[in-house]
Amino acid sequence: MTKITFYGHACFLLENQETSLIFDPFLDDNPLSPVKSDEVKADYILLTHWHVDHLGDTFKIARAHNSMVISTFELAKICEARKYRAHAMNLGGKHKFEFGFVWVTPAFHSSGIPGGHACGFIVKFFDHVIYHTGDTCLFGDMKLMGELEDIDLALVPIGDNYTMGISDAALAVEFIKPKQVIPMHYNTYPVIQCDPNEFKKKVEEKTPAQCIILAPGESHTL
Repeated sequence: MTKITFYGHACFLLENQETSLIFDPFLDDNPLSPVKSDEVKADYILLTHWHVDHLGDTFKIARAHNSMVISTFELAKICEARKYRAHAMNLGGKHKFEFGFVWVTPAFHSSGIPGGHACGFIVKFFDHVIYHTGDTCLFGDMKLMGELEDIDLALVPIGDNYTMGISDAALAVEFIKPKQVIPMHYNTYPVIQCDPNEFKKKVEEKTPAQCIILAPGESHTL
């Protein structure tokens, strides 16, 4: 049984028995997170890009739990240079891990470091496939993601300004065709303030996907 917990912004924790994986662990300085980094355990850290609201507490968690950081080549090599365990990947690459696999997908967004590239992840986590789009605009190849993998759960940004807004994010759900979707990257700061219920309404009017709105700290069982 896999449980997903939302900690605000783009941070989600996946847990299945003894294995845990966290996306973009922005916790200590996240005004929405109900927990701090020393309260979270993760065997794996998936890092979409180097902006501070996504890199977050990667190093604190990795140091405390000897976590493996999985990210694009440039980001993973920075982690290795700082003596953290890391697995370097790049766009389009897929690799098997004990829990299943990680497939690195494009995300159209700045990376936070020169020469890098933002990304998303499609993760086979035991019996479920989760697509964390990362910070991105809408792009047509999202259709391919839904055709190449049967997505159980999509995590999509809706806050606009830096990423997709509600209308584009709802269209992304049409492209991806997940069974369920959880909105992210909204209401952390005034500039990305929006109503997730508006997104839920659009998604459920236009697609068969179930939209699940989680408050920071809430969990959903897949």
